[in-house]
Parts: sequence; structure tokens; C-alpha cells
Amino acid sequence: MTDGAGRGVRRTGEDRVVTLPNALSVFRILLVPVFLILLVQGQDLLALATLAFSGVTDLLDGWIARRFDQMTKLGRQLDPAADRLYILAALIGLAARGLIPWWLLIVVFARDLLLVGLAVVLHRSGTGVLPVIRVGKWGTALLFIGLPVLMLGQAFPAVAMIATPLGWVSVIAGATLYWWAGILYLLQTVRISGDARSKQRERARSDGSPSTGRLDSDATSDTLDGEEVDGG
Repeated sequence: MTDGAGRGVRRTGEDRVVTLPNALSVFRILLVPVFLILLVQGQDLLALATLAFSGVTDLLDGWIARRFDQMTKLGRQLDPAADRLYILAALIGLAARGLIPWWLLIVVFARDLLLVGLAVVLHRSGTGVLPVIRVGKWGTALLFIGLPVLMLGQAFPAVAMIATPLGWVSVIAGATLYWWAGILYLLQTVRISGDARSKQRERARSDGSPSTGRLDSDATSDTLDGEEVDGG
């Protein structure tokens, strides 16, 4: 099956919305409020169990998507969105109990707001999306390790002397890499947007037509054929 632009079956398949992996990703997101409520109430063991179940679900939906060719554009957006929501929920819950400072939540949340702003800039200029930066994935992974380890220290006081410092090291390192990736994304956005505008002006001069505010996607397809910015 193809559409008017001549896109094939595979492209149409990636545009699907209703798939089992996507349903599992939505289910993960729906569990975020449950996780947050349990954490705020001090039910650390149940909160950890919910987080672990979400992690297993994440692995399962990824395996199903690859195994049965159900990878979709929506799925590539839902997974990182769920990851960010769990990180923010963990930060909110721990900060509400006074276990971590509020500034840490603000630091991480500000970086996510930066990425949203960059995505808006790229969309409005017609330059597509940025390729994923690996250091961002490392930062996300460290946050995903460190926050549950801090929760583990609360759930099991016997291991708190080990879990708490290890958790803090992982969280601080993760937040640092998280922002490092954010700065790299900012620099990429400035460079790519500038290059694309230069190409657009050159094209406008060559064909004698005025330059528009929105960039032609063909002018940037060679540099922006990457994945969505997913916090990684």
C-alpha cells in the first residue's frame, strides 16, 4: 500500500498507531501516577516494584517491536517520553519527602524544557530532528540507576550506608551528563539551523525567488536523517 507521495508499505507501517508495543508503552505511562503516589506515601518497596515492572514492560515492548516488525514513529516517541516521566516522578517524590533537594528536580526539568524548545525551533524552521547523542543516553541511564538505588536505601535501611552514597554518585553524574548532552544539542541546533538557512538563501538567489521563513526540508535531509531527540 502506498500514498500519494509514493511511500511504500514499510513507511506506512511505521506510521501505525495501534500496535501491541505502543499499547505497552502507553500502559507504562499510565503507571507513572501510581509510582509517584506510592513514592510520596513512603511505600518505597511497592514503588520499586512498580518501577521494575515498568522496566520489564519496556524491554518486552522493544523485543516485540523488533521481533514482529512493529517499530513505529509513535513508539520511538512514547518510550523516551515514559523514561522522562519516570525520572521526573522519582525526583518529585523524593524531593517531596525531603530526601533530595528541589534544585536537583529543577536542574533536570530545565534540561527537558531546553530540548522541548530546541524541538520547536527545528520544527518551525523545517529542519527535522536531531540525531541522538550517546552521552545523553548515558546520563539517562545513570539517573535511572541512581534514583532507584536511593529508593532502595529507604526501603531497606540495612543497605542505606552503601546504597545512599552510590545512588548520589550516580544521580549527580547522570544529571551532569544529562546537561552536557543538552548543551551539545543546543550547539547542534544552532549549527544545523545556520547551515540550513545559508542553503536556503543560496537557493533563493539561484532561482530568483524570495527566501521564506520556513526552510525546505530537502535542503537539510542529508544532515538530519536521524532519530528523535529522546533525552539520550
